[in-house]
Formats: sequence, C-alpha cells, structure tokens
Amino acid sequence: MPDDETQTQTLNRGGAARTPAGPPPPQLSGAAEAPAPWLLRLIAVGLVLAALNLRPAITSLGALLEEVREGLHMSGSVAGVLTSVPPLCFAVFGVMAPRLARRFGAGAVVCAGMAAIAAGLLIRPYIGSTAGFLAASALALMGIAVSNILMPVIVKRWFPDRVGTMTGLYSMALALGTALAAAVAVPLTGAMGGNWQSGLAVWAGLAALAVLPWIVLVRDRTPAPGQPAPARSAAASGPSASVSGRAAGASGQASASGPAEAPALRITRSRTAWGLACFFGLQATAAYITMGWMPQIFRDAGVSAGTAGVLLAVTMAMGVPLAFVIPRVAARLKQQGPIVVVLGLCGLIGYGGLYLAPAAGAWAWALLLGVANCAFPLALTMIGMRTRTGAGVVRLSAFAQSTGYLLSIPGPLLVGVLYQHSGGWGLPIALMAGLMIPQMVAGVLAGRDRTIEDEC
Repeated sequence: MPDDETQTQTLNRGGAARTPAGPPPPQLSGAAEAPAPWLLRLIAVGLVLAALNLRPAITSLGALLEEVREGLHMSGSVAGVLTSVPPLCFAVFGVMAPRLARRFGAGAVVCAGMAAIAAGLLIRPYIGSTAGFLAASALALMGIAVSNILMPVIVKRWFPDRVGTMTGLYSMALALGTALAAAVAVPLTGAMGGNWQSGLAVWAGLAALAVLPWIVLVRDRTPAPGQPAPARSAAASGPSASVSGRAAGASGQASASGPAEAPALRITRSRTAWGLACFFGLQATAAYITMGWMPQIFRDAGVSAGTAGVLLAVTMAMGVPLAFVIPRVAARLKQQGPIVVVLGLCGLIGYGGLYLAPAAGAWAWALLLGVANCAFPLALTMIGMRTRTGAGVVRLSAFAQSTGYLLSIPGPLLVGVLYQHSGGWGLPIALMAGLMIPQMVAGVLAGRDRTIEDEC
C-alpha cells in the first residue's frame, strides 16, 4: 500500500481536477501560487513550538501533584477531578475548533491558543484556591484543545505533499514536550527553592515563545481542506494574507461543487468512525491516567519524587521515536489491527508489572507503558487513512477527537475515587488494565481497510 504522502498527492491531484479554472489554492498546488519558502519554514517552526506546548500543562502537574494537593488541601477525589479536566476541556472546546478556524483562520486560532496556554499556566499556581486553579487550568487547556484539532488542518493546508513527514515531526515534538515537562518539573522546582508555584508557572514562558511564529498567520483566512472560504476584503496585506487572498477566489469558485458534498456525509452512521472515536477515547483515558497518576503510583511504592518524574518522562519519551515510526508503518498496511494488538499487549504487561512489583521493575513498566501510549499517533494516522476527501478528514478528526475525549473523562476521576476509598493502587491498576481489552477491540474495528465515505 502506498504511504501517506503518496495517498495525499493522489487526493490532491483528484481535488485539483475537480476545481474550476483559475489560480489553484496553495494547499492544492505547488505551482507559482505556492507560499514562499521562508513562510513554510516559519510555519514548520510554529508547528514544532506549538506541539511542544500541548502537554507540559498536564505532565508538569502530574509530577508535582502531591505538592499541589498539599498546597491547595485537595482530597484524592478532587485530585481525580483535576486529572479529568484535560479530556473534558478537549471534548468541549475541541468541537469549537473547526468553526473558529472557518471564521478567523486556523493560524489565528492556534496563535490565540498559544496565548491562552501562556496566560493559564502563568496565573494558575498563584490564584490561591482549588476552584481558581481549575479555572486557570481550563483556560490553558482550551488553548491546547483547539490547537490539538487544528494541527492536522495546518499540515494539510500548508504541507499537502508532506503530510506524513510533518505529522511525524509535530508528533515527535509533542512527545518531547510531554517527556521534558515530566522529567524536569521536580528538579526545576527544587532549583527554585522548592516552590511548586514557580515550578508550574515557568512553562508559561515556552508557550509565550510559541505565540511568535503564528503572528504572521493571524490574517490568513484560507479555509481548511473541504471547507468554504469566508468573505474577506481584497485590501488585506502581509505575506500570509497575500497568499490566502489569491487562494480565496479559487476556493470560492470551488464552493459550489466541493463543499456541496459535505451535508451528505453523516458521520454518526459510520461504524468505522465510532470505532475510531472509541479507540481514541480509550487511549486518551490511559494516557491521562498515566500522566496524572503514574508518578504518584511510583512515589507511594517508595520511589523518590525525582525518580518518579523521570519514570514518567521515560514513558512519554517513548513517543518521540515511535511517533515517527508508527504512522509510516501503519500507512503501509491495509489494516492497522495488528499494531493495535501489539500496543495493547504492551499495556497489559506494563499494568500487570505495576500491580505486582511497582518499584522493583519500575523502568521496565515505564518503557512498556510508553509503547502502549503510542496508540495516539496511530489514531491520528488512522483518521487520515479512513477518509478519501479533505472534508472527510476535518469531520472525522473533529468527531473522533471530541467524542473520544468526552468518553475519556470518567477514567482519571474514577482512578482518584478508587485510590481514596480503597486506600491503595490495586483496584485503580486493575481498572487501567481492564480498559486495554475494549481499546484493542475498538482499534481493530477502526483499523479495517475501509473509509467513512463508504459507510455514510
């Protein structure tokens, strides 16, 4: 089976053939209307910096959760609510991302998302109450949610012939940011005099840095693939605006034919879409339980706080190489079920070891759970492979991620409740292991060689 770049080029050629005469939009052609090389390099830098900021708000908190609980006088159940906030925000705010992108442009929304992350991370440690901490966390997570959804759209828009490569690049950056925050949160806090507020707030600086590359795209209004172009003034200026302005005419002409197909796509009728949403939700459940609670599991087993943070970093760091390898391997297979099963078995073994000997085999369990957590880039890859059109990608991405994150909300909360009321980690770990079974079933269903257009 051809890889994802070949599939994308084939799709783009097909899309171009359906477009009426006129200058081709830059996302569909590499001809004279293509963006300047410096602009593409800047967007690539922006993608990497944005991806670096999509998880530190969560993993830095996981490493310092005990200090935050003590500082804000949280119970285990309230801490469970705190660890459930990320998927809740991703489900609620992720639904808004396509609409915001159509109105303001995907680049502008990502820029605002990075600013929201910076503001939320800066104020949440110093707000002084659990409710305020949750609200400020929600602000940062709102920025993460819309950026999560729009990363594939940005890649499709600006790098249509390098979708696999750029998806692998930002997936690696996401994994790197996740691991980095987990690894250095505790020692960084120690270097700041043991003040957990400073140890959490410092990550706002990285988010503020990520705002800068996206400023150039604030005025870009070129629609996402398969979406109609909003009306805009011909007087728009700036490097990105000039590119999108030239594309607007072609997008507007195409709106009578391409987007007209969108209403016929009833994604809720697709078994593949529901399978992918369930798979995404169950892998997200495992990921946010891991990011929120794994350091505490190790600390309660006698592992030092610093080592527990490093173990979480090892788990997250496994995604750096595998996030690049797995999408490329998956794209060459007609069915991705075998990869799903291998990742699920690694998770089962890891949770079994965490139950039986959490401290003695800590490094092995961290590695195995890191492999299992690479179901995330696999899910992203299957979103692209289970559709034939640009409109299908946007719809399936929004549906699978928003529905999936909604399904993942109870998991971290239930772990916190079980931990508090059982007085140990036996039941929570058994729950984590048990969820691997339906995850494998849903993943095998989502990995079948078919597209949602065939089912809707």
